[in-house]
Amino acid sequence: MTPRPPASWSRRNLLTAGLAATVLPGSLSTQTRADQKEVARLPAGQNRPPQSPDELRTWLENMVWYHRYSPAEVSEVTGLELDAIAKFLAQFEITPENAPRRGADAPLLVLPYPGGRHPRIGFLDGAIEPQRETKISIFTPWDPASYVVADIPEALWSNLGLTYLAHTHIPTVWDKQEITLERLEWRRTADGALDCERRLPNGIAFRTRVVAGPDAVRMSLRLVNGSSEPLSDLRVQNCVMLRGAVGFDQQTNDNKVLESPYVAVKSEEGNRWIITAWDPCQRAWANPPCPCLHSDPKFPDCGPGETRHLRGWLSFYEGIEIQQEFARIEQTGWRTTREWVAQIPGT
Repeated sequence: MTPRPPASWSRRNLLTAGLAATVLPGSLSTQTRADQKEVARLPAGQNRPPQSPDELRTWLENMVWYHRYSPAEVSEVTGLELDAIAKFLAQFEITPENAPRRGADAPLLVLPYPGGRHPRIGFLDGAIEPQRETKISIFTPWDPASYVVADIPEALWSNLGLTYLAHTHIPTVWDKQEITLERLEWRRTADGALDCERRLPNGIAFRTRVVAGPDAVRMSLRLVNGSSEPLSDLRVQNCVMLRGAVGFDQQTNDNKVLESPYVAVKSEEGNRWIITAWDPCQRAWANPPCPCLHSDPKFPDCGPGETRHLRGWLSFYEGIEIQQEFARIEQTGWRTTREWVAQIPGT
């Protein structure tokens, strides 16, 4: 077995070591210096150098095994040169061909979205420099190469104005004050859930938790008002982007069913569906250019020191009776149970 880089390697080591070209037969290979110069011109906001060998290995597995990123895309995200990437892939023994397979009864595969590759097809000027810390990839059970990207939250409004936005488009209250928010990353908890919390400069905090089961992905959003002022009109925009889902990426609403809180898209063949919902839902809609699904919820008004919760759902369905599937999902009681919400510390 090829040895791993020593645990004592620093970030500088990671970014400068392994520059001798290494070719991986049947998978990724080095590219020309001209290609490397092209990579260097990609948006700096998508570049997130790994901080340790373990972090590098995790992201390489994520990008190569599951998201099937090209060498240029891996370089854009990690900041590593192409020949260094090839060497690390060889050292870690990561190739597209040896990706683990999901078991029949295993939970649905949910991973942090690496960034770099834009999760939309169109309306790109409405989502410049998308932030990866709000985005997760949920892979379809029928095709390991297909996935949707759920943005939780994409946006948060309040009586203060646009309080948070997961990309650059309309100025937020922080943009207007020339305040830059720190970059965050998803955290994998001991029970396998994905968790991310952001605290805004005025004391407002929101936390996202994502729990994958064999039948569905359950999601929750918690908002804590740590400011001294009451909050109202707490509208949330949660987006499910379809670019990575083969057969679901048509830029139209003709293949979608909007029945609040449920929003569903069917495959080109018409026998497979992707379904999402949030509760309480204040708007069910879909945006053809992206294309994407929205079941957008709204927090109740929240006084200083108070906490509010939202619940979300995403699942896959094979069949043609979508109304019956909506009814089956409703019978699970996902809107009322606190099973996954209660696992967020502080709830």
